Amino acid sequence: MISVEGLKVEFNATPLFEDVSYVINKKDRIALVGKNGAGKSTMLKILAGIQQPASGVVAVPRECTIGYLPQVMILSDERTVMQEAELAFEHIFEMQADIERMNRQLAERTDYDSEDYQKLIDRFTHENERFLMMGGTNYRAEIERTLQGLGFSREDFDRSTSEFSGGWRMRIELAKLLLRRPDVLLLDEPTNHLDIESIQWLENFLSTRANAVVLVSHDRAFLNNVTTRTIEITCGRIYDYKVKYDEFVVLRKERREQQLRAYENQQKQIQDTEDFIERFRYKATKAVQVQSRIKQLEKIERIEVDEEDNSSLRLKFVCSSRSGNYPVICENVAKAYGSHVIFHDVNLTINRGEKVAFVGKNGEGKSTLVKCIMDEITDYTGKLTLGHNVQIGYFAQNQAQLLDENLTVFDTIDRVAVGDIRLKIRDILGAFMFGGEASDKKVKVLSGGERTRLAMIKLLLEPVNFLILDEPTNHLDMRSKDVLKEAIRDFDGTVIIVSHDRDFLDGLATKVYEFGGGLVKEHLGGIYDFLQKKQIESLNDLQKSPSLSASPAAGKAAAGGNAEAAQPSAAKLSYEEQKEFNKKLKKLERRVADCEAEIEQTEAAIAILEAKMATPEGASDMTLYEQHQKLKAQLDRVMEEWDSASCELEEMKKE
Repeated sequence: MISVEGLKVEFNATPLFEDVSYVINKKDRIALVGKNGAGKSTMLKILAGIQQPASGVVAVPRECTIGYLPQVMILSDERTVMQEAELAFEHIFEMQADIERMNRQLAERTDYDSEDYQKLIDRFTHENERFLMMGGTNYRAEIERTLQGLGFSREDFDRSTSEFSGGWRMRIELAKLLLRRPDVLLLDEPTNHLDIESIQWLENFLSTRANAVVLVSHDRAFLNNVTTRTIEITCGRIYDYKVKYDEFVVLRKERREQQLRAYENQQKQIQDTEDFIERFRYKATKAVQVQSRIKQLEKIERIEVDEEDNSSLRLKFVCSSRSGNYPVICENVAKAYGSHVIFHDVNLTINRGEKVAFVGKNGEGKSTLVKCIMDEITDYTGKLTLGHNVQIGYFAQNQAQLLDENLTVFDTIDRVAVGDIRLKIRDILGAFMFGGEASDKKVKVLSGGERTRLAMIKLLLEPVNFLILDEPTNHLDMRSKDVLKEAIRDFDGTVIIVSHDRDFLDGLATKVYEFGGGLVKEHLGGIYDFLQKKQIESLNDLQKSPSLSASPAAGKAAAGGNAEAAQPSAAKLSYEEQKEFNKKLKKLERRVADCEAEIEQTEAAIAILEAKMATPEGASDMTLYEQHQKLKAQLDRVMEEWDSASCELEEMKKE
């Protein structure tokens, strides 16, 4: 589909990468990886046609469509959520208007025998069939499924986009992009503003319904579940692996070990050759051999070893002192804004030393409860008690954006450091990869990951025994996330982590609090124990439904009679099997819904023709009969497909 040949990009005359060539094929699922600054976002911009390379060619076929989601974009505030999402179907609306115009002409005109009238019928039929193939009859259902999958409720559809935060508005842009169904999707950090359920929905969409995908993400679990090919940018060139991320990590390690062995062998060979030349340089009897070795040395193609980031990043949260046994106790805590209840009857106890995760859809109250604990919100009801000697360190979701952009990195830390620690600021900055000239950079030129690291340093300087981290991994690369995870694991105090990053929470949280529907439910165990339980619950809910829906809200449907029979088989399924079962189920649901929509549209077209055929003029028009036969054949084919899909769906429901 897209061919990249001899690509070269330079910044200040220094090549970022050069002589890069690869091909993006249909249905490719590519993870673009590399350390911060390697050129991943630049590569996406070049593929999207937004940035031009210094040299090289990106060949895109004329009919190929590309959709690009950058990390940051300018958003409109003039429409509702539904109106904004409908912009993805502008081409459908134009086609629909054209079909309606032709339909009116067919009804108004009486020159049934004319060649022009026949051409109009042919064009109407062709455009109508094309309209059906493009999903013209069920575009609104598709919009609703996509918006709900990304976390919006039906009540949100008619709200103005200006009422939503930047993260939610980015979801609207992502929805528009997915609804357009481009041939190639380019996604730069798409999960940064999504919660766990929305990420799982997006994984399923990209795996089953998208065409080619190229994505940059620091969410390891997301990459593993979506991609099947990994392209690494390193040392100014690329390495292309036909495997998912975890397998790529193993292969990269093997490749580097092979490079090191080959490099060491070559260095020994070069040293031996140089020693021979030096020893016999002035001996006439060895002149021929010396010249031969010199030429041999010049011809050697030097082996390079891939760069490895050895800069030191050591995080250590120092537990200031021992807190009471129960740092946080909530008793019947509730919070509402007017008539809108965020949560109610919250009863939880967090023990000293526990590391717990707050998870759930955005807007369900995770950050609100954190602010209640922080005493930033005080007008809640119920009783919230902080334990004895609790000292809180808080990392807010927008902490990195709250930094003063006009200060340097050094000044940012210098303003919060106190006592003897001020003498060690440069050492601390060096440990966080802000050594040397980097400490004199202005905050405004830092990347998202660098700002997050700087905000984390500020938190480290506070002596605390209770950490509250609200989305701490946004914009951090995988290595930085691993270091942060290790530091939290080693922290002796109590930790609350609000996060959607499953891989980050895995092995870290020992208890999960799920926020949703105004309730906060406690789940003992780690994040994958929680997810497995949720998958089983969702599967049971789906099987309780009298009529299945492809909507992410299907799990909330009313219970039916065969649920009890379905539960034992669902419980026996492993996590991966449940995931695969859900995929097949949703695919069948879509087939049935699409067939029903096409049947309805085809029957409407047949009715129009039959009305024409009932007139004296139409009764003698053989072309109308031919057209009628075609539509009847099309209807029979679709009915057959609908019957097959419906039977298959019923069988799955009985399993």
